[in-house]
Amino acid sequence: MAEEEIKASDHHPADTNGDGKVSRKEQEMYMEFKRKELEDADAMRDGQRKMAWFALGGMLLYPFAVVLAVLVGLESASKILGDMAATYFVAVAGIVAAFFGSQAFGNKK
Repeated sequence: MAEEEIKASDHHPADTNGDGKVSRKEQEMYMEFKRKELEDADAMRDGQRKMAWFALGGMLLYPFAVVLAVLVGLESASKILGDMAATYFVAVAGIVAAFFGSQAFGNKK
């Protein structure tokens, strides 16, 4: 049985050999590539979302770590945690802001 071909009026991205026709094999390869591209983008968004939620959780739990260090009697640890707080919160806020900013920008497109 002969391969079915799709005539490409202009350059079609699935036309890998440049003959102006998209064969069934070229179409299948193109569709598989697009599927993988979508899966990769989905995995990236999932990873970014998890990172943002983990960062937010850390921001909420950080003060409890300082209080816990005081309650356990680790005065130097609580002082170190308190000194690091300003840098930590700015860094984590930057991560979260970048995530939500990219989401807002992506939704406008």
